[in-house]
Amino acid sequence: MKRFYLWLLMVPVLLPGLSAANLTADRDDPYVLVRDTSQRMLSVLRKQREQLEQKPELIYGLVDDIVIPHFDFMRMSRWVLGRYWRKATPQQRERFANEFRTLLVKTYATSLLEFVDDEFKYPPLRMKRGVKRVTVRTDVIRSGAAPVRIEYRLFRGREGWKAYDVLVEGISLVANYRSSFAEEIKRDGLEHLIARLAEHNREMPVR
Repeated sequence: MKRFYLWLLMVPVLLPGLSAANLTADRDDPYVLVRDTSQRMLSVLRKQREQLEQKPELIYGLVDDIVIPHFDFMRMSRWVLGRYWRKATPQQRERFANEFRTLLVKTYATSLLEFVDDEFKYPPLRMKRGVKRVTVRTDVIRSGAAPVRIEYRLFRGREGWKAYDVLVEGISLVANYRSSFAEEIKRDGLEHLIARLAEHNREMPVR
């Protein structure tokens, strides 16, 4: 599971105080978005390591404010639920999306500090002009362990590039949750899944 949680470590982050030129570059170039913002994120985490270790709950706000806005959670929620999304009421869709978002925030926070000292490499991206979907690759070099390949699937919409799926060693985040959630919904129903996620999110510790 630690390897699967690595997908969260390289989520695009946009920190306050960046110039307008950098903001535009990030929106226009998915490779730059993944590479530059992840490096900024790692720098901030290393500087704040002691504070975060003393008060790990502070990570929740950090993740929620500067990481999550760069994911398209409605698109992810729709794909994760699949055909059950079409059957869900607007209220169920909103509640599920909120709980799914919280789940990923807390999952990220629980594993965040474990990987800040690893090395990250960014193979060049070959992207055709005008495309709206790309996959950006990152290689995580871990001391005493095999490298881990992370691939970010991004979509360009009105708000620029946003991630809608992440693959770790070929394992898709969306596909992984889609399979497990579908089995639970088929067995117990969508309302049960939403309630279970809500309870899990309330009880899930940072560590």
